[in-house]
Amino acid sequence: MTDTTQTGQPSSGKSAFITGGSKGIGYSTAEALLKAGYRVTITSRKQDEIQAAAQKLGEGARGEVCDVRDFAAVQSAIDAHVAAFGGLDVLFVNAGLGNFAPVQDLTPEAWSEVIDTNLTGAFFTVKAAIPALSRSQGYVILLSSLAGKNPFAGGSAYNASKFGMNGFSEAIMLDLRPLGIKVSQIMPGSVATHFGGHTPNEQDAWKIQPEDLAQVVLDLLEMNPRTLPSRIEVRPAQPPRK
Repeated sequence: MTDTTQTGQPSSGKSAFITGGSKGIGYSTAEALLKAGYRVTITSRKQDEIQAAAQKLGEGARGEVCDVRDFAAVQSAIDAHVAAFGGLDVLFVNAGLGNFAPVQDLTPEAWSEVIDTNLTGAFFTVKAAIPALSRSQGYVILLSSLAGKNPFAGGSAYNASKFGMNGFSEAIMLDLRPLGIKVSQIMPGSVATHFGGHTPNEQDAWKIQPEDLAQVVLDLLEMNPRTLPSRIEVRPAQPPRK
């Protein structure tokens, strides 16, 4: 594990742990939470990316090299976060990837990479964080997708991971609610990110922007504790006409 920490940020006393935080939705959410006074840990599998992202985020941010497919690595990263910040209040399960091909062409390796990252990685991350979240009466927010209810050709692995994520999110919401832990899932449509090797550009202006989803996270955290929006679907307001 590699820990890159910046200190001195004015703090609300709360902290958040974000998987897949070196760019895109995870990074934008880290920025928004830091501005709201949280201290934040972001993770990535790549040392150079997570170090650069944590340094760019600045004070109050720290980075951990972590592969969510490895439970021991996730547990170590969560433990390091708790040791650094004294607890954990918000878990944003954001890490994910997509391999797209017709099922007859999809390799077992490509299938496993998607399921192990998007679904098993979500289980590992939540599982590792439950003790700390129980102590803080914290919040789990999982990034799913509208692909979790709308299948498409070539999406068998990705659709399966996100259909599974939706069921997982709703089941753990029922499991964790008696412990005082809130659980919500966010299901966006097209987002202007680096997902699938895409480079965001001016042609993505119609899409949901990463900062829009960061705002959804903030809105959930500001909701009255008596109320739980358990599933939030987010779509572009004006998609191109087909």
